[in-house]
Amino acid sequence: KGSYKGKTVVVKAKRKESRAVATVQNEINWLTKLNEAGIGPKLLLSSKEKDWLAYKFVEGEFITDFISSCKEEGKIRSVIKQLLLQCRKLDELKVNKEEMSRPQKHVLINGSGKVVMLDFERCRKALRPKNITQLCQFLAGHANSLLRQKGIIINRGKILEAARIYKNSQTEENFKRIEACITG
Repeated sequence: KGSYKGKTVVVKAKRKESRAVATVQNEINWLTKLNEAGIGPKLLLSSKEKDWLAYKFVEGEFITDFISSCKEEGKIRSVIKQLLLQCRKLDELKVNKEEMSRPQKHVLINGSGKVVMLDFERCRKALRPKNITQLCQFLAGHANSLLRQKGIIINRGKILEAARIYKNSQTEENFKRIEACITG
């Protein structure tokens, strides 16, 4: 965490001991593209040669913490819908984020309720991206009991069946089936 032109930023750099290849460069490339689509934290500075980037710091709560602390069912549904829409956008762009079945440390909700995805170093171009289907697995699994405590009942079988249909044909109609599982 640092400061740049009066803004709080996060600086990410490759660790010297890391054996990972080109992860910082990959994140720079994807943040550059995805920021245009309104996804991810705002990339401010980067150096591909020196393996570092800086993006605008996002103040907020991780998704499961947000769900746990939020007292308004409508706000929780709004956040899930925003996340679904961002995953849909990634799918349309043929980008696989790779981490949506475990978004607990990759999705922040800021103070105004806006969803911001983090960590794009594993992103890949994909003919059949899995962002929506992975998110559905999270909603039907890990998050399901937490959502139930907040009065949001997601039928596990129904959402997983809708995800299976979407996986085979990523149409808007099939996406709407998944949305319907969330909106009740």
